[in-house]
Amino acid sequence: MRQKFEDYKRSGTANNITVGVLAVLGLICGAKSFTGTQIALVEYCFQPETATYPERFCTPDKRYVMPESEFYAETYAPANPEFQRGNFVPSKATRLRTIPPSNPHKPLWGLAATVLMFGAYSLSKAREKKLLELIPEYREATRTDWLISKLWHGLRLHKEAHTAQLDYDFHQWSEGRRVREAQLAAMSPQELAIYQQQVRLQAEAEAQARLAAVTQAQLPGQSMEDVARGDDKVSGTEQQQIASGDNTISEVLQRVAREDGSTALCGDPGTGKSTITREYINQVKANCPDADIRVLAVKNDSFCGLREQGKVTRFIGEDALENAKTFFLDIQTEYNHRLELTEDERQKLSPFVVILDDWLTISARLNKIKPEDLGFDFGQILFDVLIVGREYNMKFFVNLHSLNLGAIGIKELDQNTRKCLRLLLLGNRYHKDGRDLDAYGVIEQAIMGNQVITHAKDKEAVRAKYTELKAQSRAQFQPVMFAFIGGYYLGLVPKFSVPETPIDREYMERVYQLEFEGVANSNERRTGRDELSPMARHLFDYLTRTEKIEASVKDIQPSFKVKGERFTVEQIKGWMYEIVGAHLADWVGEGIIKLTQI
Repeated sequence: MRQKFEDYKRSGTANNITVGVLAVLGLICGAKSFTGTQIALVEYCFQPETATYPERFCTPDKRYVMPESEFYAETYAPANPEFQRGNFVPSKATRLRTIPPSNPHKPLWGLAATVLMFGAYSLSKAREKKLLELIPEYREATRTDWLISKLWHGLRLHKEAHTAQLDYDFHQWSEGRRVREAQLAAMSPQELAIYQQQVRLQAEAEAQARLAAVTQAQLPGQSMEDVARGDDKVSGTEQQQIASGDNTISEVLQRVAREDGSTALCGDPGTGKSTITREYINQVKANCPDADIRVLAVKNDSFCGLREQGKVTRFIGEDALENAKTFFLDIQTEYNHRLELTEDERQKLSPFVVILDDWLTISARLNKIKPEDLGFDFGQILFDVLIVGREYNMKFFVNLHSLNLGAIGIKELDQNTRKCLRLLLLGNRYHKDGRDLDAYGVIEQAIMGNQVITHAKDKEAVRAKYTELKAQSRAQFQPVMFAFIGGYYLGLVPKFSVPETPIDREYMERVYQLEFEGVANSNERRTGRDELSPMARHLFDYLTRTEKIEASVKDIQPSFKVKGERFTVEQIKGWMYEIVGAHLADWVGEGIIKLTQI
């Protein structure tokens, strides 16, 4: 049909020429029909019978023309006014000559013009009607061809992506097998026997755990990275099991901390991200005490003693960008150093873990500046750690406030690379400003929407289990977690025990003196204020000057300004973190501080 339309459209030139020729011929014939005469004429004059001088009555100015038929009919009717000339009635009209017709075929010319013009009009309308009949079929054929081309393009991309994933999985399997074979070859017979016994016991324990899991539901074969990407519904029939139980979340965190691969922790404020982050750090330390853990954060938390070890970089004040630059360039340096190691040396590397706390606040500011102006490209560094760094025992753990994984800042985070990222989603009921607030939006977006679960039975089972866990979570103010680490897991977050950390004697001595001995003099107070950045000092002075002992970000933001400049909520919150970190105030709620020193 498309070819037929194109052929008919190309034939329009000949049709247009034909129409034009007919129209021109019709115009010529029409013009011809309006020229000349088709009847004979008689030239005559009047001459009285008694005229003395006849020639005076037939001069050129007294000659007349009349159709020949009319001349003979009215010549002998002198009473007719047409033949009255002067003061007398002539008795006779004298015929001088007969004028033959100049265009005797005028009707034929007019008929020919009519036929030709009608033919041109008919050809033009017939072609127009035919085109109107072909256009809908042509549009449908064009749309079909376009859909077929898009389908082939999508299939080709899917095939390429699937092939790349198979190659990557095979490479990982080959590397893992080679490493295991090398480890087994290096074992003595006694060590090999002990290892085989451990494998057997572990297999039996896993089998018993699977048999004991009586509450299970089914989820369709779509991963959480597809949810974060916002793809359409899946149509496959492959399903995965979702494990749940009291110890499930503890086992998930142990596995995430032990295995290779970076992790994204997503949840609304108040859902327990800080608790999960601390447990993750504790698990990393428990599995490998010599792990090198670096933290980039806004708040001045201890992060399980990492702050006292100098492993926490603060993103606050005027030096925030410079601190971030140093932090990421150190990661880049470590990454480049590990790339140069040989395969044998690589097996002995201790873990290098990057913790990005409250990352949305930090990345929002970094994204406002081009990488060439920043002096580093944090998105590319994180991408290298995500894809290649896992083979060199490097990974990151990032805190986000939504399922928008693009907020990490990795531009290359597509459908395939997302599979390298483990996801932990949190929901919770927490207390704020005297109110109990539900913060289950992120987790419900993943498991309660229609884009993930397509089968009615699956929806009923999963939502029933989640409804049960959510009821427990709301009643106990205990977070609920949904995790994807190759499989799906759903359960309540337990109350983790806090392990003992090395005591910073100097720090504890200072706290003891301030809190119990009451020896903090005015010089020490000034020292606490002097630890603040210039903008944080402006904010602290503003609060003390206005006697705002207890203030929230929403109260401060409209009225606080320096040299006429106002600031965003995130900037003010960062300076509030500094004030709390300098022990000049305490947090009393989300975004609310209370001054302790004035």
